[in-house]
Amino acid sequence: MKRSAIRPAGITPTPAFFVPAVRAGNTVYVSGQLARDAEDHITGDMAAQTRRCLENIRIILDAAGARMEHVVKITAFMTDMRLAPQAWAVRAEIFAAHPPASTGVQVAALTRPEALIEIEVIAVITG
Repeated sequence: MKRSAIRPAGITPTPAFFVPAVRAGNTVYVSGQLARDAEDHITGDMAAQTRRCLENIRIILDAAGARMEHVVKITAFMTDMRLAPQAWAVRAEIFAAHPPASTGVQVAALTRPEALIEIEVIAVITG
């Protein structure tokens, strides 16, 4: 099975040891994405950060030959579950037609203090 690292333009560059995604066959594993813009800033409330995380994921999936409707599993790590309904509202917009399996986890902190959410996904490319 062919395995390839995905490092698209349009997201904040990562260190060599960190790969934004790996495509193995028809499956794409997207590493946890913070709401970092192209200049490495994180701003906004939970809804805005969720939207930015998912936009970063869309950019990565596009580079891997996948689309958001190929996402079969999403895991969201949040620093405050009381804000989760804001994240869910954004996800409901984006995944309305093809909702993936989902896990939400509250964590004490993420790698950036201003980050409220980190999202990872698995996508399976079909037809």
